[in-house]
Amino acid sequence: MMLIDFAASPLSVLPAIVALGLAIITRRVLLSLGVGIVLGTLLLVDFSFANGASYIFNTVKGVVIEEGGINSWNMSIVAFLLLLGMMTALLTLSGGTRAFANWALDHIKDKRGAAFLAAFLGVFIFIDDYFNSLAVGSIARPVTDRFNVSRAKLAYILDSTAAPICILMPVSSWGAYIMTIIGGILLSHGIVDYSPLGAYMRLIPMNFYALFTLLMVFAVIWFKLDIGLMKTHESDAEKKGSIKGNDHGAVNLHDEYGIDESEKGKVSDLILPIITLIIATLFFMLYTGNQALSANGSDFSVLGAFENTDVGKSLCYGGLVGLLFSFVIVLKQKLAFSLIAKALWIGARSMFGAIIILFFAWAIGSVIGDMKTGAYLSSLVQGNIGLQWLPVILFILSGAMAFATGTSWGTFGIMLPIAGDMAAATEITLMLPMLSAVLAGSVFGDHCSPISDTTILSSTGARCRHIDHVATQLPYALIVASISAIGFVVLGFTASMTASLLACSAAFSLAIIMMKIFSTR
Repeated sequence: MMLIDFAASPLSVLPAIVALGLAIITRRVLLSLGVGIVLGTLLLVDFSFANGASYIFNTVKGVVIEEGGINSWNMSIVAFLLLLGMMTALLTLSGGTRAFANWALDHIKDKRGAAFLAAFLGVFIFIDDYFNSLAVGSIARPVTDRFNVSRAKLAYILDSTAAPICILMPVSSWGAYIMTIIGGILLSHGIVDYSPLGAYMRLIPMNFYALFTLLMVFAVIWFKLDIGLMKTHESDAEKKGSIKGNDHGAVNLHDEYGIDESEKGKVSDLILPIITLIIATLFFMLYTGNQALSANGSDFSVLGAFENTDVGKSLCYGGLVGLLFSFVIVLKQKLAFSLIAKALWIGARSMFGAIIILFFAWAIGSVIGDMKTGAYLSSLVQGNIGLQWLPVILFILSGAMAFATGTSWGTFGIMLPIAGDMAAATEITLMLPMLSAVLAGSVFGDHCSPISDTTILSSTGARCRHIDHVATQLPYALIVASISAIGFVVLGFTASMTASLLACSAAFSLAIIMMKIFSTR
């Protein structure tokens, strides 16, 4: 089937814009994604309904099957969601979540402390953003519910600590992936002044969006900076409780499905399975990475293993170990097998909504890829532009691309080589500032996008309605993006990281003051 080439056409962004616009207007994510998929399909096949039906069938099949086999990445994420859902249900059945919530009532004295717990856990668990959002959500949700932190606020905390902390840590799935791309860029342009790891470490303080997003999370909690729709959600949670307040459709396993929590539960019944899950996932990331190194004849190294790890398989293996550990706990409590089986089914079923959204998001991602949305957006950066403006332009363009495509990793793959080529062809000293702008912009766009995997999984981890999370998070993301843009303008004109950080810090302080004024009105 011949598809129309939209690489040089503004129409390439139309399906993404329509889907995102409808999601904001109608607040119905699946309908909006479906319309975007159909519109993109019709454009690609020149409005041939027969070819359109065939294209959609092949696209949906491609989500599950690729090159004659299972799409291991997508199916690994689905499997991990199901495993974590079942594990969460067993933690509820064991009474571990109740025991932890009761412990928190004795040690965490107020709503602010509950929110800080989620934020600190989000920073501490930096192995992978998917794992971060779901694992931290499982641990923190019972506590934030007890202190009436809205599910929308919890989702914001999860999302704003997941990708930002992962991209700042070399020893993470993100760090390894980015270093792989950067290594190729350095090699292609003959840059030997620093290694890929050395370049990555230099990029960290220039990733203004990730740094100030993390700072914003803690500022929002400490100063109670609830603005826009977040203020409404927090107010409703205070009046009616975080579950029955404003988080329409949020799922609480105990209240919604009636899992009977054991009276024998201990705090360790929650903490130990989560720690086991973390350790097992980390082990399998190193193990699968080492397997790849051995296959290539390379010696083992931690960074090398993370660079070559199979994240999907590692998450699944880690999730399976965590589930088995949780299963042992409920067996030791001698709970009826019928109760265990019921809890397992409830846990898996609680993830069905997120899985359906993910399938739609993956499908529209394929459509957007065939529309060559990324190629069109990247072409906009070419032209007679002053060199000092390139970092901020790359930041904005990468943000737009990640927002439209719903993937920061895909944006990295497209935009980092472009930024490297542009720097090599114009001003090599701008190489790192331009690469940092791409990284920051990609996280920003992914952070805002309703079709981003991380955004969807943060909603899932918080048990918050997805569109509520997107709408409440957007103002904070835009504020930090504006602060970051100022930093990249200063960086482009001065080439001084210190001056850029000072400019961002001044803008951040002013933003906090203004937000405090508006949040108290």
